[in-house]
Amino acid sequence: MKNSPEIYGTVTMGERGQVVIPVKARKALKIEPGDNLIAMSGPPGRQEIITLIPSSHVAQFLQHFEQSISVLKKELGRESK
Repeated sequence: MKNSPEIYGTVTMGERGQVVIPVKARKALKIEPGDNLIAMSGPPGRQEIITLIPSSHVAQFLQHFEQSISVLKKELGRESK
């Protein structure tokens, strides 16, 4: 089924609260040892879901977003003149 979530396997939380991300998931998501991940809750109304996002992806998104905002500000400045 297209656009369905991928199931990579199961994990067990250790005594220190650590989990191992399955190798299939690490390869598919290009997660390397030492990569920094942001852990956050799922979408609104689904607080039982934990989402892991590589911080590099968030940084890339923010950089692109900041560039888009800069362009938009320039365009709005031209319109107000």
